Amino acid sequence: MSTTTLSRMLGEQEPRPDALSALRAARRTFLAGRRVEMSELAAELGVSRATLFRWVGGRDPLLAEVIWSVTEPTLRRAAEAAEGERGGPRLVDAIGRFAEATMGASSFVEFVRTDSERALRLLTTRASPFQSRLVAAFELLLREEMQAGRLAPPLSVHDTAYLLVRISETYVYADVIAGETPDPKKLRQAVAAILRVPTGCAGRSADGASRPA
Repeated sequence: MSTTTLSRMLGEQEPRPDALSALRAARRTFLAGRRVEMSELAAELGVSRATLFRWVGGRDPLLAEVIWSVTEPTLRRAAEAAEGERGGPRLVDAIGRFAEATMGASSFVEFVRTDSERALRLLTTRASPFQSRLVAAFELLLREEMQAGRLAPPLSVHDTAYLLVRISETYVYADVIAGETPDPKKLRQAVAAILRVPTGCAGRSADGASRPA
């Protein structure tokens, strides 16, 4: 078919904003360390607040999705970087690397620091799907090692994954929960204790160098 002026004009139009556009825009704002405001986001997208809320369900659901969109690849990279390990030591290293990356993310730290109540509600309770997704991701890591015959967790897969997530939360959010300094090394030691990994493997740093626990 021949190309008409109208078809060319339509092909040159910018894609219309939608829920995924909102997620991408909110993610850019979050990663820049700025507060995600629904009015500002709606204005950036050129839609009404009512339309934006209909797309994403509200600020909290949107924030949960934004943070998960950053968290999931962070955990995946941590697991890939720990491939040199096997069994329990691999999980200690992967979770330790994941925690270090999380604690070192300025945008995440700023969110937790400036909006602690909302952060803990969205990330550590059933107020959003974030925690259940993280538990499921930890379950996958556990099953990989179990199926290879390299790990025998002390509890069921789900319960072990849930416990590891809760322990991770305790150390990652230590400053908000208990006024203590977040310490990824202590987290590695706790994960090692749960998975019955010798303490000499619990102090492995992100660069792969083994340190005494």
